Amino acid sequence: MKSHLRFLPVVILLLVSSLSSQSQTQKSKKSEIKHHILLRSSWQTVNIGDIAHSPGVLALCEKYLPDVEVRLWASNVGDGVKEMIQRRFPNLQIILSSDTLALKKAFSECEFLLHSSGPYLVADKDVDRWIKETGKPFGVYGITLSEAPADIVRILNQAKFVFFRDTVSLELAKSKGIKAPIMEFGPDGAFACDLRNDAAALKFMAETGLEEGKFICVIPKYRRTPYWEIPSKKAIYNESINKRNQEMKEHDLKPYRDAIIALVRETPMKVLICPEDMTQVKLGKEMLYDPLPEEVKKKVVWRNRFWLTDEALSVYVRSAGYFGLEQHSPIMCIGNGIPALLGRFEEQTSKGYMWKNIGLGDWFFDSDKPDQMDRLTSTVLSLAKDQKSARQKAQKAKEFVEKRQAETMQIVRNCMNNG
Repeated sequence: MKSHLRFLPVVILLLVSSLSSQSQTQKSKKSEIKHHILLRSSWQTVNIGDIAHSPGVLALCEKYLPDVEVRLWASNVGDGVKEMIQRRFPNLQIILSSDTLALKKAFSECEFLLHSSGPYLVADKDVDRWIKETGKPFGVYGITLSEAPADIVRILNQAKFVFFRDTVSLELAKSKGIKAPIMEFGPDGAFACDLRNDAAALKFMAETGLEEGKFICVIPKYRRTPYWEIPSKKAIYNESINKRNQEMKEHDLKPYRDAIIALVRETPMKVLICPEDMTQVKLGKEMLYDPLPEEVKKKVVWRNRFWLTDEALSVYVRSAGYFGLEQHSPIMCIGNGIPALLGRFEEQTSKGYMWKNIGLGDWFFDSDKPDQMDRLTSTVLSLAKDQKSARQKAQKAKEFVEKRQAETMQIVRNCMNNG
């Protein structure tokens, strides 16, 4: 007993030294902080792509603005999203609009507001509030613009910069009289998302017989998301939207089903049918899996539950590639060097045209253009059979995106430094 007690002062000394070192490190980090950004993002949690905006932009800030503290002003980080983001960014302060004291403090201490990527200027009222209450600068990072009412034009004209995630939006903005000092193409923040949940991904792959590099992911989509199918959204059933969805689902998804059949019959690849939003779990079974020939089903996995961005991305990076009608899953794939074909239709915004902006025009498929859909199966087969070329093509697009990320983040820094 006495021999153990002899070492007690040494143990205490080491513990005190360790705590002191940690305290000094924290103080050092605080002293290195020169600026504060309030990031307006995290729009909803029912879609892993919408979730990906925030960690993507946060990762860019971490890489290119290491002396900047970022606080996340979020709309919704429920359903495990808050915990997932904070595992990646443990020192991040997340503020909801209902937390008036924290928001008031952020308005006082942050020098710059950064509106994250989205289908439009999602938080226009919050940006307007920032302008009126603080008079401080703000910028917009990677949005689509489908229309430009007077209030949106007025707000964007006060921005230090507006990055549009597709050049169709950029040209529309110019035509509508938006004249922010800097208006350029800027990649969607989700390209930079690097969340991981390897344990969950590997467990899922083991349970379903998926092997790394030997499967391709596919995601279905309705023309318009039937949010009334998601209880948490509390959305009202819309007959006209449902009618259009039902009318078009076979037209839209048969080409993807045909590609699945060809993949299974002509290559060693397996196929994973998975969701980007909560409504696509059921849709994938109904329209992609159930109608398949029995011998094809043996090499097709239908994911029967929703997942979060970290697990999904951890599966994507272990796949041979992606094709489908969603757009943020292919964004995350390309951002991680994984080949991805992007499908769209007229009900979606112009964001899909970014594939042409990043050099992937021949991996872009419009469901409303038969000539493009006619080459879907052959392109999917090419991706599977010549993986080396597909990877090189994806890597080239990734490098283009990363170059634009570096350039746009330098503009963010310049605007902060110059007020």
